[in-house]
Amino acid sequence: MNSPLEESDVGISFYISPLPGFRGILKQRYCDFVVNEVDLDGNVVHLTSLDAPAEPTEEHKTKMPDQLKGDQGAEIELFRDLVGDSDANSLKEFIDKINSDVEDGATSIVLSPSSDKVHRTAVHNFFKERLKFLVTDTVDGPDPSSKCIRVRLNSGEDNGRGQGSKKRKGRGETPYDSRGSDHWPEHLGKFLRFHLCKENKDTQEALGVIGKMLGIQPRSFGFSGTKDKRAVTTQRVTVFKQRANKVASLNKRLIGIKIGDFWGVVADSEDTVKAAADALGKHGFINYFGMQRFGTGSVPTHLIGSKLLRGEWKAAVSVILDPRDGEKDDIRRIRDYYKESEDIDETLRQLPRYLVAERAILQCLKKCPGNYLQALKAVPRTLRMMYVHSYQSYLWNHAASMRVQKYGTDKVVVGDLVYCNEESSNEIKQVHDSDYEDIGHNDSSENNHLDEADPLSSEGSSSSVKVINDEDILSGNYTVTDVVLPLPGSRVIYPQNDIEQYYQDLADKDGVSLTECLHNVKEFSLTSMTGAYRRVFGKAKDFEWELIKYTDVSIPLTMTDLDIITKANEGGKWQFESSGKEIDVPTPNGEAILQEKDSSSVPTAPGDQLALKLSFTLPASCYATMAIRELLKTSTSVAFHKALNQ
Repeated sequence: MNSPLEESDVGISFYISPLPGFRGILKQRYCDFVVNEVDLDGNVVHLTSLDAPAEPTEEHKTKMPDQLKGDQGAEIELFRDLVGDSDANSLKEFIDKINSDVEDGATSIVLSPSSDKVHRTAVHNFFKERLKFLVTDTVDGPDPSSKCIRVRLNSGEDNGRGQGSKKRKGRGETPYDSRGSDHWPEHLGKFLRFHLCKENKDTQEALGVIGKMLGIQPRSFGFSGTKDKRAVTTQRVTVFKQRANKVASLNKRLIGIKIGDFWGVVADSEDTVKAAADALGKHGFINYFGMQRFGTGSVPTHLIGSKLLRGEWKAAVSVILDPRDGEKDDIRRIRDYYKESEDIDETLRQLPRYLVAERAILQCLKKCPGNYLQALKAVPRTLRMMYVHSYQSYLWNHAASMRVQKYGTDKVVVGDLVYCNEESSNEIKQVHDSDYEDIGHNDSSENNHLDEADPLSSEGSSSSVKVINDEDILSGNYTVTDVVLPLPGSRVIYPQNDIEQYYQDLADKDGVSLTECLHNVKEFSLTSMTGAYRRVFGKAKDFEWELIKYTDVSIPLTMTDLDIITKANEGGKWQFESSGKEIDVPTPNGEAILQEKDSSSVPTAPGDQLALKLSFTLPASCYATMAIRELLKTSTSVAFHKALNQ
């Protein structure tokens, strides 16, 4: 598939209101789009402080290994002969700190990079034989061809085993990220919760950077959904067995971890914009899955999902690995190289680590050549299931468009499915909440019990959904906002009208079965998923809008959480370029209440541009871009808005 993915490709076709749209650029700056997560209690998640809380005092100190009581001077000199002065001095300083109980967060040291595997093996063996109270592992070096040895105190009880001991799990050494370890201090909670505020990065990328700095695996993090990349977003995250002061200390090194709800507007008239904004607040929008659900590249995720559902393992692997349009030249070159040479080692050496699926597949094919199913299963579960969930979303979007085209947007009709529980507020009803996960939901077993809001959490059983009949129409008890459509699965029902056959026809066209498994791999089958329900029409809460005049497209038109913290620490005020408004910045211990000092508007002048500022809250799993689409009456595809920017 060479052309960029467009809305019509994934079933996004209609609007609610007949009002005209207006020309606007969505996310002209990434800080024009601001997303704050909403927790289970309905509170908006903000970043309000960068400081770590005081850590509870441990009642008993950890017993130091007996070898630490002696003098390691002779071992240090032998180590100096092996590695040189720099690493030997670092080791001596590290051991001295351990002996003196200095608690400055230095839990490990990293030795100088080396591309010589024989030398690295000798260093590992040195610690096993002479400094058994320390353990080592290997981490990535500054360039692809080098590795570094990391050294830390062995907190395990049996650190004197001989050559007969097994490696890794059987070795008795605590893994570096301590997942599942018995040696985490009992006085500290196993999960640390924090708010992640990031700018121009998706959630996985941001947590990947943090994880690398902490020396832990991605599965150590828990979160409820992947937030937009080209935006400033704040969300709640949990991490397993990490100290708050250690995580907080990363702020000095992190770059780009900031929110905005604006875009540049060129409208035929302000009246057009005002009418569109009022209509969105009053009537809502069609609750499509947004373009983010289907990936940002030229190969949409639902296309891969359909191949998995058909059991086409080799074809699915090829689509993931093959060259694709729209990627950076260096990535395209690496993909071309592999397609022509099938040289896995060299491809892995060049392939960026953020291409998680590609790397996982190639690493598995290196061990098991030709086993494409096993290679697909090597992809992290949340990522590989994203492909199948994307296909479900693809079917749902097309069905929603057909429902609007055939029956309109103003009334329920016989055969519609509706929620019968009027108190239901989530956008998706899940029949069984363990079988359907959102794209960004972490699959780590240790995180399954966290109090993070799963966007697809259950509202109840399928008995909460009913089919509209003639009596329901006459009673007037249901409105169009109650109408839902199913995400296909084994325990959902379908509308009892033409929409049911439309689901079947669309799946048949793709060679996908809604009722049978076409192979023996359950996780890649719709029949193994219970399915879910989603409202066809969405409506924002706390909806507010404002027109702003501005001249300089490079100056932000709103404050992010990081702006607020920065200005608060400086004890200053923030002035918007657009209107000259000044707002008080709260002190670190005060409430984050913004007050306008001057509500006067700036006269329109030559060169003035118009921005529409929106502020609203959406239920879980709704897409803000789909609400904005209802305003503009234009595509939200990346390609379309890139062209507008240019």
